[in-house]
This record gives sequence, C-alpha cells and structure tokens, in this order.
Amino acid sequence: MQRQPVNQPRDKKVSRFGQLSHFLHKHLLWFLLGSYAVAAVAPTVGIWIKDVSLGELPGLHTKVSLPMSLLALLLLNAGLGIDLSSLGKLRHSTVTLICGVVANLVVPVAFIFVVAQTMRLWHNPDEVQNILVGLALVASMPIAGSSTAWSQNANGNLALSLGLVLLSTALSPLTTPIGMHAVGWMTSGDYSEDLHELAQSGSGTFLLIAVVLPSLLGIVLHGLLGKKIVAAAKPFLKLTNMAVLLVLNYSNASISLPQAVRNPDLDFLLVTVSITASLCVVAFGSGWLVSRLFKTDPSEEAALVFGLGMNNNGTGLVLASMALADHPQVLLPIIFYNLVQHLVAGSVDFVLSRRSSPSIVMHAGIAQTSTSAACPSE
Repeated sequence: MQRQPVNQPRDKKVSRFGQLSHFLHKHLLWFLLGSYAVAAVAPTVGIWIKDVSLGELPGLHTKVSLPMSLLALLLLNAGLGIDLSSLGKLRHSTVTLICGVVANLVVPVAFIFVVAQTMRLWHNPDEVQNILVGLALVASMPIAGSSTAWSQNANGNLALSLGLVLLSTALSPLTTPIGMHAVGWMTSGDYSEDLHELAQSGSGTFLLIAVVLPSLLGIVLHGLLGKKIVAAAKPFLKLTNMAVLLVLNYSNASISLPQAVRNPDLDFLLVTVSITASLCVVAFGSGWLVSRLFKTDPSEEAALVFGLGMNNNGTGLVLASMALADHPQVLLPIIFYNLVQHLVAGSVDFVLSRRSSPSIVMHAGIAQTSTSAACPSE
C-alpha cells in the first residue's frame, strides 16, 4: 500500500489559497467596484474602521489609526516580494531610472497646472478646488508596486520596474511634500492651506512610518527568510494583500461615496471622471515619451509606461481620509484614478503583448507568478 506524503494536506491548503488569490487577482477590478458599491450604500463599518485609533507613537506625536496600520501591512508584504538580486542589471539604466522618477512627479503636476487654468471658467469654484486637491494626492504618491506585475506580464525589464518603485518610495517623504506644495500654490482658500499644512507637517512622517519603513522591513525579511520560504508564503501574502486592499478601499470610500450617491451632482462627477482619466492617459503616455527620449528597448519601455502610469493610490486614500475628512469630495478623483489606472493598464498590456510572440508573453506571465509577491499594493 502506497503511503501518502505527510505534507499533502498542507500542500492542498496552499493550493487552495493559491487558487483563491488567483481568482481574486483575476477579477480584482470587479471586487474593487464591489467594495465601492458597498461603501456607497453601507458606510457605517467603513467609517468605524477609519476612526479606530491604535495609540500614538512615542516621541513622534503621531496617532496610529487602523487604516494606517493596514497600509503598513500592505507595504510590508509588498517589500517581502522584492528580491534585491533582481536589481543587478539596473546599473545599465541609471539615467533612465532617475528621469523616470522625476517625470513621475513633474508630468502630473504640470497636467494639474493646465487643469487649474482651464477650469477657471467652471461655474462652481469649490468643485474645482476639490478636483485639484484630489489630483495633488494622486500626483504626489510614489509608484505603485503592482506596476511591476503589469510590466512583467508585458515582458518588461524587472530591474527597472523594481528600481522605479523602490526609488520613488524611498524619496516619497521628500517628493510628496514638493508635489503638494506645488499644487497648493495653484489652489486657494482653505484647500491651499490644507495642502501646505499637510506637506509641511504631516505627509513626510506619515509616508516614512506607513510606507518607507514597512517596505524596507519587508525587503530585509525577504533576505533573512530566503527565497524558498517567501515563495511558499506567496499565496498567503497575496490573499492577505487583496483582502487588506479591499478593506482600505471600502473604508476610505465610505467617506465620500454615500454623499455622491444620495445627492448626485452629475456635471461634477462627469468632469471629475474625465479629468482623472485624462491624467491617467497622460501619465502612461509620459512613460512612452521617456522611453522614446532615451531610445530604450521594448522591455524598458514597458517598465517605464506602467511605472509612470500607476501610482500608490491606497496611500493617497488613507492620507486624504485622515487629514482631509472635512473635504470628502477630495477622495473622488483618487477613487476614480484607482479604477481607471487598472483599465488603462489592461489596455496598454494588450497593445504591448501583441508585439511579443505567444511564448514570450507566456514566459512573462510565469515570471510574474514566480517573482511578484504582492501584486496589489494599492
């Protein structure tokens, strides 16, 4: 009689987790829409989550909320999925990397400046201010970790993708305040004051605690645990990340979506969606322009397009819900961008994949599965 392997139940459990995380990832956009729909009609739990405090960090006078802790967990898991050995080839793309990170901030801020000028004739100045502040939070956030998964799926340069994420994240305590100050000078009244105050005293510490340090801790843990242990834990990490992502989106959307549903302002919603979608297309396009400027190969082009097009909007939503709760409509542009960037990413992935042979596309998909531990980090 043949004996069953002792680890068979555990393998089956891991396989079930893997299948469930794959299902959630495959239908992530629909689950995001579902979390927003629940927030619009049943926001009570989401608002409670936002208001839960876990204490204060000693010496920093910074309150730690439940959403802030969940965001840190999200970035910790994202860091666990980063293998620094993949950055070995990055020395050949240093200039491209630096210009990509600079363009990730400069291009969206320039776009917001154009919006601020063209919207001067809009009939409701307060709506314009809400849009500008929301776009400021999108533009000033670091590059999303999920951009590496999209890039790999299009046979992109893994070293450049990871470099864009890591460098923009490491610099975010400096670059995010710069972006907020820049847009603060384009806004007026209370909105301008809030942006400057957030840039000067709140955003740097928040990003250091909730984004940079958890990401670095995850990278260190990856090195200490080793590739085999991290690879075995990937189904659990992915499932945890997607669950946390959906909870954060639900909680943050609970602040603004109920009002938007109860008292729909159609012209405001339409112009917000239009401007947000335009920013997303411009951001993806800026990656293509940088690749043309440096005459990069197709793999680096894919890394730049997805890197510059996808921002860590989960961080922006948490920061906005904590610091700008008195302006709930500010969250709408961030919510819309979060959805639009996945739609645009899917379209770009389709276009780029058509350039590659089926075998290369399949290889890229396998690479994504084997190296990207924390696909949705925003």
